[in-house]
Amino acid sequence: MKVQNVIACALIAGFAAGCKTVQPQQDFTNEKIVNVPRGEQAPAANPGQRNFGGMIRPAQGGNTAQSRPRPLMQRPVQQVRVQDIKELSMSDPFIYPDPETKTYWLTSTGGSLYKSKDLQQWEGPYNVIDLSGTWMQGNFVAAAEIHKFNGKYYYAGTWNNHGVCIEQVPRRYNVPLNQTMLLVSDKIDGPYKPLVPDSTFCLGPTDWDIIDGTLYEENDTVYMVFVHEWTQLIDGTMDYMPLTKDLKYRTANPTTMFRASEAQWSKEMSSIGEATFGMKMPGWVTDGPEMFRTQTGVLGMLWSSWGENRYAQGIAYSTSGSIKGPWIQEENAFKGDNSGHGMLFRTFEGQLLYIVHHAEGENGQRKPQIWTVDDSTDRLILGHQLY
Repeated sequence: MKVQNVIACALIAGFAAGCKTVQPQQDFTNEKIVNVPRGEQAPAANPGQRNFGGMIRPAQGGNTAQSRPRPLMQRPVQQVRVQDIKELSMSDPFIYPDPETKTYWLTSTGGSLYKSKDLQQWEGPYNVIDLSGTWMQGNFVAAAEIHKFNGKYYYAGTWNNHGVCIEQVPRRYNVPLNQTMLLVSDKIDGPYKPLVPDSTFCLGPTDWDIIDGTLYEENDTVYMVFVHEWTQLIDGTMDYMPLTKDLKYRTANPTTMFRASEAQWSKEMSSIGEATFGMKMPGWVTDGPEMFRTQTGVLGMLWSSWGENRYAQGIAYSTSGSIKGPWIQEENAFKGDNSGHGMLFRTFEGQLLYIVHHAEGENGQRKPQIWTVDDSTDRLILGHQLY
């Protein structure tokens, strides 16, 4: 009996050492969008109060379930022409330098594409998106970017559908469907079509308000780094999710990197007199992530929030050198003068530059600016404005 017990224990121990428990793999390919009932939102902003997104008149009878932000509308179609960068107006500018043609490609919120040889004179706008047959068709695109992987060009953009409410946060917000999605093309000038052409597909969790996604590769894995909106959470977060090799689906649920309130320069919206979509919603904003490494190998993230002088650009750094962090915030904003949602790119001569949108005054148009930056040390240093 004792011998049998010894043999049995040895067999069990050997099996345990050589095998691992197999966890069932979650299927992220076909999550359903659920439209939940709407409810009462946050109180209306004071007349004349500073406000992002435009003042929204409450529906008749007060701030009821029918009161919700109107979706941003597409701009009228413009004729293709050459413009100086100072003539352009846009939010969230992004530049992809194409080494094959020595051409810079500029896109932004709104989805139009411009091209330039010298970063000052820009030809456009070109319409390069085809969303036929998807829930995104006809909807507005925000925070557009272009990335190249394995010989193909990927267009990351955030689309919304304000006709769908994914969560009702009482006396705060009827949270609309927002998702950063990926389009693909064999050519940099498109047309870009949905990577997953399913009419109801979302890349992230369907009950998350997701915006401003960007792509970042580390250790042979491509991640989408994105914003989980403060309007849903109160304290907005920055998150990441790993993607399949073909970038079509996530392979795990998102991981939170940090919250907006962790940055000393990021201010709570009510404390600085800001309203959003015509409503008083307290909270801390996360916007516009972009990953970078300094020449010394330090991993950083550009991201934006609202600060003492309205919109602001900040930086966080990973103490481990990995996307997994921990992430430490710079004490002061990188650029805190109503500027933000910036990103980095290199010229064909190897100079690192930074493009950002900036607005003069409370109601000025958002205009792209290009600045020099220095990444030769462990910290990114802002230089001077080129354009």
